[in-house]
Amino acid sequence: MRAFGSASLSLLVGGALSAVFVLVALMSFLWTPFDVETLDIANRMKPPGDAHLLGTDHFGRDILSMIMVGARTSIAVALIAVGIGMAIGVPLGLTAAAQKGGMIDEVISRGNDLVFAFPSLVIAILITAVFGASAVNAIIAIGIFNIPVFARITRGGALSLWKREFILAARVAGKSRARISVEHILPNVLNLLIVQGTIQFSLGILAEAGLSYVGLGAQPPTPSWGRMLADAQTMVSLAPHLALIPGLTIVLMVLGLNLLGDGLRDLLDPRIRTARQ
Repeated sequence: MRAFGSASLSLLVGGALSAVFVLVALMSFLWTPFDVETLDIANRMKPPGDAHLLGTDHFGRDILSMIMVGARTSIAVALIAVGIGMAIGVPLGLTAAAQKGGMIDEVISRGNDLVFAFPSLVIAILITAVFGASAVNAIIAIGIFNIPVFARITRGGALSLWKREFILAARVAGKSRARISVEHILPNVLNLLIVQGTIQFSLGILAEAGLSYVGLGAQPPTPSWGRMLADAQTMVSLAPHLALIPGLTIVLMVLGLNLLGDGLRDLLDPRIRTARQ
């Protein structure tokens, strides 16, 4: 019971942190303390205070407003990238498991290995070299990297299920492999996909920040946590809050998602919960 309580605490804390950032991102569509595109040079690099709760940057823009708008940028990029990975990777994984040992399984597995050989940053560099730097290209790069992750998770979970009695009964009943994959395999690997989706979401936040840091993500004037860090690196000694605030924001967001993933894993996988009790 003590282990289950720890899992519940991770789920609660992670869910609360994640919910706060999602609500902040949604609020930014309706309201921000200041316009993020308005420059106020007279109030540049102001420390946190009453007028600007988190201070201002080197252009006089309100950091709190930029954090709020940057939250929706990071969440949107990571969420769409995870969606791309799931939409393509899950069917590939189900197909590979259904055709285990065959040519299709071999092609999908080797394709996954090929994509894994190129990190999302390298993929982004290749894409931006052709199409230019943008948030859309960052989404494509992170999404491509997510495809083999979900394909492998789905294939691994599905392979163990194809040997189960209820799958054998479905095959005896005359159901096709495709129908069995959708009706019986997919619902039983959904818990794995939810947990992995949470993990990839947090990695997507980091990837978006990293791509924006090197100039391959969202472009000005759209605020981005990664670019806020890049802009602040030469002014840390003059205004440390310019780097500390977006850096801490990224840490809290990723921490919340990781705690949420751990809590969901313990909640959805009874074997882990039983082992920890």
